[in-house]
Amino acid sequence: MTSITSETIQAVEEYQHMIYGIALSRLGNRFDADDVFQEVFLIYFSKNISFRDEGHRKAWLIKTTLNCCKRVLHSTWRRKTTALEDSHELTYQFASREENLVFTALRGLPEKYRTALHLFYFEDFSGDEIARILGISGAAVRMRLKRGRDLMREKLKGEYDFE
Repeated sequence: MTSITSETIQAVEEYQHMIYGIALSRLGNRFDADDVFQEVFLIYFSKNISFRDEGHRKAWLIKTTLNCCKRVLHSTWRRKTTALEDSHELTYQFASREENLVFTALRGLPEKYRTALHLFYFEDFSGDEIARILGISGAAVRMRLKRGRDLMREKLKGEYDFE
């Protein structure tokens, strides 16, 4: 039986908000985000990977989170069930009205824009880092950020005054 190392505990403590935030942003409900969060750290624990540095660990965790989210989104079970999105119990609620508006608008974006915006604004990754994580060019990241911002601006029109 393998025991949990202090390194694993430290990784969970350091990256829990990032992993959960990405999963919640991609999946839109806390139950699926909880499942992905748990799956990511189970994979992390079971593989016992050696990382070059903290940046490599963080990139691996993000990529694993994105892959787990993709599995959930494309699962047969999810395609053959009806979402209960209208239920307030199933959606995540933030403390302020503004946070809820921004999260709702972000959830309504296509996946590629939502991911780029989340990694840029919530996880403070540069465009080049996002490109490396997603396996796309820097120009593609910049375009996704621009188009994502434009879509967010349109969705939030009337709620906020954009200058």
